[in-house]
Amino acid sequence: MDFGLVLQTDPPASAVVGLMRRAERNGFRYGWTFDSAVLWQEPFVVYSQILEHTRKMHVGPMVTNPGTRTWEVTASTFATLNDMFGNRTVCGIGRGDSAMRVAGRKPNTLARLGEAIGVIRDLAEGREAVVDGQPVRIPWVRDGKLPVWMAAYGPKALALAGQKADGFILQLADLYLTEWMVKAVREAAAEAGRDPGDVTICVAAPAYVGDDLEHARDQCRWFGGMVGNHVADLVSRYGEHSDMVPEALTAYIKERQGYDYSHHGRAGNPSTDFVPDEIVDRFCLLGPPSAHIEKLRALRDLGVDQFAVYNMHDAKEATIDAYGAEIIPALDR
Repeated sequence: MDFGLVLQTDPPASAVVGLMRRAERNGFRYGWTFDSAVLWQEPFVVYSQILEHTRKMHVGPMVTNPGTRTWEVTASTFATLNDMFGNRTVCGIGRGDSAMRVAGRKPNTLARLGEAIGVIRDLAEGREAVVDGQPVRIPWVRDGKLPVWMAAYGPKALALAGQKADGFILQLADLYLTEWMVKAVREAAAEAGRDPGDVTICVAAPAYVGDDLEHARDQCRWFGGMVGNHVADLVSRYGEHSDMVPEALTAYIKERQGYDYSHHGRAGNPSTDFVPDEIVDRFCLLGPPSAHIEKLRALRDLGVDQFAVYNMHDAKEATIDAYGAEIIPALDR
């Protein structure tokens, strides 16, 4: 199992780079960041510094979207980083939550997202693609490689990930939901004539190592609110009791009263008071190292190839070090 670290690009950028360097020393192979231009610093600028100051780490957004940048710009940016540092990027992409809503726009449609996946990958790897009706090719790309991993929750999005993406990003670590969603992605891949095993499975969730569960829950409760934004969209689209979306995913947002993006992805977010302890425990990894190892082994048995640690809490360095000292080595066995 691979491990990734997920950070927000809060200033100073040097702190983000320092945590990524620390993560690589502790056995993390992937460095991810949020991508929301209004809320945080521009991630692709920071990626160049992470790549410069690490040896093998792969970097990318968790996640970008097809709406805040034109597709040829996104592809060219990835291709430039790959040319400079040797194909060490991955494009995590989704419909767009905070990046679009904070700017007053709606998330992208799945149709637009599906088209963007193929166009961005083709352009970044040197092939011609059609952008707004115009054939485009980036002529200087040589031997470029850009895996595109798609974030998804709902049935249509899961199907799209299986049909078109190189990887699937699931932003929660609930075992039941992971099994359900991985199965949906793989079935869609098989129906599209693809090898389901070719779709990389990445689970991303907060991890907090320690014996004080009450404190750990409070530090990670924000995550249930972030996931709740996507769940609310599913409920509005499919209904509260739809057979297409498991109640294990939707039931907890009944008390949700709205969401303030100024606290997005941060411990202490007041918009997440509705999230119960049960959801925090299900969606996150909390407790002593043994509890993390047990859940990670269960995720691995469900076909998860990478666990990406959302590291937005008051124990960033301690979590990275605990994973490097005890948890990552245990998953190598």
